[in-house]
Amino acid sequence: MLLTTGQAAQELGCAITTLRRLIKADLLPGLSRRGVRVMIPLDIVQRLATRPHAPLHHVDTNEIAVLRVDAARPVAESDRQWVGFGATLPPASLLKALSGWWRCDAPTVAAAGVLPVTVAGYVVAVLTGLDQWQTDDHGRRAFPHARLAGYVTDLATPAKQLTGATPEERQLADDLLGTRLPSQSSGPIAYAPTRHTA
Repeated sequence: MLLTTGQAAQELGCAITTLRRLIKADLLPGLSRRGVRVMIPLDIVQRLATRPHAPLHHVDTNEIAVLRVDAARPVAESDRQWVGFGATLPPASLLKALSGWWRCDAPTVAAAGVLPVTVAGYVVAVLTGLDQWQTDDHGRRAFPHARLAGYVTDLATPAKQLTGATPEERQLADDLLGTRLPSQSSGPIAYAPTRHTA
């Protein structure tokens, strides 16, 4: 059975624009197109609806930063061709597409040792190597030694590509990729609690 984007969004309890981010990022398999309409298999929507929440309890900080991005779009910059997440981008291009200058609390980002990257509230990539940062004239921060520990090419299964430099990084990426991690922010960096306090 195939659903329209409106029906699929209703099943997931999200806005159509949120679901379209996942489609544009090439994260959903089995799509069919009927003219301008995109149809999504019901079983794919059901798998998305049952993805578990990110297991943040093992992170040794009270909160973790989350990088919220949109689907990859082309840019005319000297050091990269894309910005955002695209499941078909090769790892080196994806790392560049996910790098940037952000207003954030750099010590909080560094303390967690990991920066989950989300599209529409799902973890689609994991960055590590965040212990050093730079600050520009506008108070934004960049993490020049960030590494791509892993990413997903299919969110429904999920199909994971583990690219971390160490077994620990690969395990961390494996634990987080494909999970749900909702966050609220007016900018690209948001923060999520890692444990419940009494």
